[in-house]
Amino acid sequence: MADLFDGIVMAEERFHGEGYQEGLAEGSHAGMAEGRRCGALHGARIGSEIGCYLGFALTWHCLLQKCTDEKNSKRIKALDSLIGMIQKFPYEDPTYDKLQEDLERIRGKYKQVCSMLNIQSDFRISTERSSLTF
Repeated sequence: MADLFDGIVMAEERFHGEGYQEGLAEGSHAGMAEGRRCGALHGARIGSEIGCYLGFALTWHCLLQKCTDEKNSKRIKALDSLIGMIQKFPYEDPTYDKLQEDLERIRGKYKQVCSMLNIQSDFRISTERSSLTF
C-alpha cells in the first residue's frame, strides 16, 4: 500500500520534471528561431545603411574627380576616408566587439561629408514601404 502512494507522489514529481524539461526545450528552440530572425533583420538594416553610404561616397568621389580646387581636394580626402572605413567594416564577424563603435564612426564621417557637400544627411529606412530617404 505504501508503494502505491509513493508511486502517486513520485508520479507528480516525475511529470512536473518532464513538463519542465519539455517546456525548457521548446522555449529554447523558439528563442533561437526568434533570435535568428531578429539578427537577420538587424544585420540587413545595417548592411543596407552601409551600402547606401558606400554608394553615396563612390558616386560623389567620381563626380568630384574632375574638379581640382582645394575645396574639392578636402572633400575627396573625406570621401576617401569614408570609403576606407566602410571597406574595413567587419561584415562577416557579428561577434566583433567594436561593431557599434565602428558603425557610429562611419555615421559620423558620413554626416561630416554631407556637411562638406552641403547635403542633408538624413538617412532613414522606412518600414512601411521599402524606400530609403536622404
